[in-house]
Amino acid sequence: MTTLFLIVLATLMAGVGSVWLAAWLSFGVLSRFTQHMLSLAAGALLATAFMNLLPEAFESGVEPHQLFLTLLAGLVFFFLLDKAELWHHGHEHHHEEAHSHGHHHHANDAQSGGWSLLAGDSLHCFGDGILIASAFMADWHLGAVAALAVLVHEVPHHMGDLSVIARGKVSSRAAVIKVSIAGALTALGGLVGYVLVDALHEHLPYFLVVASSSFVYVALADLIPQLQKRLSLQQTLAQVLWLALGMGAVWAVGMSVGGHAH
Repeated sequence: MTTLFLIVLATLMAGVGSVWLAAWLSFGVLSRFTQHMLSLAAGALLATAFMNLLPEAFESGVEPHQLFLTLLAGLVFFFLLDKAELWHHGHEHHHEEAHSHGHHHHANDAQSGGWSLLAGDSLHCFGDGILIASAFMADWHLGAVAALAVLVHEVPHHMGDLSVIARGKVSSRAAVIKVSIAGALTALGGLVGYVLVDALHEHLPYFLVVASSSFVYVALADLIPQLQKRLSLQQTLAQVLWLALGMGAVWAVGMSVGGHAH
C-alpha cells in the first residue's frame, strides 16, 4: 500500500506539477528560462535512462542481449509512434485547409486542434504514469528519479500545449486547467501500471528498458535537435551548463533518496 501511495503522489506531482511549472515559464516571471528548460530536460532524461533505469534492469540477471533487443525495439516503436502522430496532424491540417471557408474557421480550427492535442497529451501522460509505476515497483528510489525526469521533460511539452490552446478564445487560466486535467491522467497511468507490473513482476526489467528507450528517444529525437542551432560561445556554454544541471539533478535526487544512483 505504501508503494501505491508513493506512485499516486509521484505521478500527480509529475503530471500536474509539470503543467503548473510550464504555466509559470509561459505566462509568469520565469519565461526567460524557457529555452534553458530544453537543455535541463534533455540532461535529466539521459541521466535517468543511463544512470538509473538501465543499470537496474541489467543488474536483474536477465540475459543482456534480450534487454538490448528490447531497448532497440523500444526506440523503433517510439520513432514509429512519432511518425504516426506527425502523419495524423499533417493529415488533419490538410483536411481542415481543404474544407474550411469563411472568416470564422480559424477559431474552430484552434478549438478542434486543442481538443485533439489534449487527447494526445492525455494518452502521453497516461503512458508516463505506467513508466513511473514500473520504476517504483523495482525500487522507490528509482521511482523518485523517474518521476523527476518525467516532470522535467513534460515542462517543454506542456508549454507547447498551452501556447496552442491559448491561441484560441481561451484565457491562460482556462488553458492551464485543461492541460492540468490531461496531466492528472499520469496518476491513472500509475494505478494501471501498479496493477500491470505487479501481475507481471518477472518482466519488470523489460518495463524498465522500455521506459529508458522512451526517455532516450525524447531526449535525442525531440529535445536536442531543438538545441542544435548556431549560437555564440556564451549561449553554447549556457546550453552545456543546463544540460549538466539536468544530469546533476538526477544524480543528486538518486543520492539523496538513498544513494541509489549507479
